Amino acid sequence: MISSVSIQTQVEKLFDQTVTPADSSARELFQDFLQLLNTGQIRSAEPNPATPTGWQVNAWVKKGILLGFRLGDLVEAASTNGGAQFFDKSTYPLKHFDAADGVRIVPGGSSIRTGCFVARGVTCMPPMYINVGAFVDEGTMIDSHALVGSCAQIGKRCHISAASQIGGVLEPVGAMPVIVESDVLIGGNCGVYEGTVIKSRAVLGSGTVLNRSTPVYDIVRGEVYRATADQPLVIPEEAVVVAGSRAIQHGPGKEWGLSLYTPVIVKYRDSATDTKIQLEDFLR
Repeated sequence: MISSVSIQTQVEKLFDQTVTPADSSARELFQDFLQLLNTGQIRSAEPNPATPTGWQVNAWVKKGILLGFRLGDLVEAASTNGGAQFFDKSTYPLKHFDAADGVRIVPGGSSIRTGCFVARGVTCMPPMYINVGAFVDEGTMIDSHALVGSCAQIGKRCHISAASQIGGVLEPVGAMPVIVESDVLIGGNCGVYEGTVIKSRAVLGSGTVLNRSTPVYDIVRGEVYRATADQPLVIPEEAVVVAGSRAIQHGPGKEWGLSLYTPVIVKYRDSATDTKIQLEDFLR
């Protein structure tokens, strides 16, 4: 069995050295590292109740992913698309599945890069994309034209709706990737970026965008949530967030009647919310 502790020590050492695709021992180590990523035994971030967000970053895993790019040659990727050409690093081909893995990948042009974990019961609607370092847990649906970026962590029974983007945070290595905890519904055309943490059972209405720059106004609890210099934006459990606006209070913006986009928490999940979204279960 591969020891993640042993691999961590070697990855940390190699990351600070000059390595090339010709370094066979480094490539062999990377293949062992990749196996741990693909099976979910290591993650770029993992739950830790002792931290303010409930999550900790595993910077060494991000270093291992970046190391893979340095160790790979640019090669032509195998294609099943009737002549279409693709070129990528030899260390990051498409992830291989078979029916025994229990992942439903509907035909139509989806791509899943090796080095990510996709659990049993996940449904992938075409075309969608899951990048290296991502972790997608059981029962989640990644809908059409949705993106799960590098190192993003998606919990159980989530729905990442059509055309939504879960941004990737691979660098800097110490930065929190985007976290979407279990039983979260991300509505269509949403964007979640820059290490935002969405706690369990939250709901994002269609078109909601979350990042470090825009505060979130909670009109239920009378609070404002924002990222700080050392902490990401955190959306509370069961919050229902919609796209809203905030009037400019000073200067020409006020005179012209302008408003700025801002996400707004309008309620917390209740039986009416659960009834509205329970149809998601029938799609899995």
